[in-house]
Amino acid sequence: MDAIIPFADHVVSRSYVDFSTEAITAAKTFLLDALGVGISGVHGQWGDELSETIPLWGSGNDSRVLGRGTRHPCAISALANAFQIHNSEFDCVHEGAVVHPMASIVGAVLAVIDREGGVSGQRLIEAIVLGADVSCGIGVASNSPLRFFRPGTAGGFGATAAVAKLLGFDKETLLNSFGTLYGQTCGTMQSHEEGSMLLALQIGFNTRNAVVSCDLAARGLVAPRNVLEGRFGFFNLFEGEYDIAPVISSLGHSWRIEEVSHKPFPTGRATQGAIEAAIRLKQKHSFDVENIQTVYTHVTPLTARLVGRPMVPGMAPNYARLCLQYSVARALLQGALEPGDFRTEVLDNQSVYKLAQRVNVIVEPNDDPNALGPSCVQLLMRDGQKLGMAIDDMPGSPSNPLTRDQHLNKFRKNLGLAPGAVSENAAERVIALVDNLEHVQDARALLDLLCPV
Repeated sequence: MDAIIPFADHVVSRSYVDFSTEAITAAKTFLLDALGVGISGVHGQWGDELSETIPLWGSGNDSRVLGRGTRHPCAISALANAFQIHNSEFDCVHEGAVVHPMASIVGAVLAVIDREGGVSGQRLIEAIVLGADVSCGIGVASNSPLRFFRPGTAGGFGATAAVAKLLGFDKETLLNSFGTLYGQTCGTMQSHEEGSMLLALQIGFNTRNAVVSCDLAARGLVAPRNVLEGRFGFFNLFEGEYDIAPVISSLGHSWRIEEVSHKPFPTGRATQGAIEAAIRLKQKHSFDVENIQTVYTHVTPLTARLVGRPMVPGMAPNYARLCLQYSVARALLQGALEPGDFRTEVLDNQSVYKLAQRVNVIVEPNDDPNALGPSCVQLLMRDGQKLGMAIDDMPGSPSNPLTRDQHLNKFRKNLGLAPGAVSENAAERVIALVDNLEHVQDARALLDLLCPV
């Protein structure tokens, strides 16, 4: 029996009453986080270009796009929403799965909610929790280094599960949706390697495909069944070594949404342990950066592979967000790292570039091919002093979570990155709405507040 079958059983049979209080809280927390970063993505890299392009792909008034209010066919709005949520590398992540679950799930469900109407807050929570179980469960099962962009590939399965739950699919229709999604699954790591904006678009493509797959399955399309473990299934073709049995046995007993991590910094998650270490060093020792002779950042093999690239002149913002040298140098210089540090006009700062050349990436052995931590930053000062800081639990992780104030401050700051898109009053109403989501009768109220008229 292919593992997609117990996933389908799980999605179809579970409901709001089965979830832990922690899972419900996490679903609401990361929904709000995704809405905030999605609004910030309105003016993120390549946001306007995508907005100008998507009308070429068809006209329709099904669904709005976050922060823009433009209306498009549902699948196209899902693509745009997902892209905006991820295009600034500020959305949450499941570290063990190496998946950004909310970009694809929220991108898809917002578009479907807008098209369908009358979707309650409880049903939205169900879609988020169960979608995360699918995408993160698939990611956790892999024992192989990334070959394909898992936030896009596994993310598409999670988005499909979420949309199917919203639409009330039975098991057979959901299996046909999964099979159709698999036939469209895409996303290589080459975009990550080169720091291309196609990286976030790959999440968007798979999110669009999730909506398309559910719409086709709803009309009776019969698709392949052995999509995870078949001879040419996802694990054999896209991943490699895997162990799905523990994931399947955990379904209904634990909820992957509880394992998701906030991102306190607008960078690839793999950089964030070292960024936090650099900031803590700056706070603790108040050194002059001119006295730094050499910086050693000790990281896992996956971190080195994902973000060990050199800082180079003329970097694009998306390259810089995945550059450990740049992020650590910035953090050491100013004791913080903010979205504004990735504007094109500030990336060639010579003080940052000079310090970044002294940042060395040291790979430490780790048996887990998906491990992003621990991280350690060591400074060798010109006066002979040695300073160091290790981070075992990255900030924002379940073991080191953001406070509610930090979470809400991030949301409000993200809305401020898209001036005029959302009023201050609307922002506070969105917070209240999400806090009480289980009592909301029509979740389109979120879009009414977050999309300009």
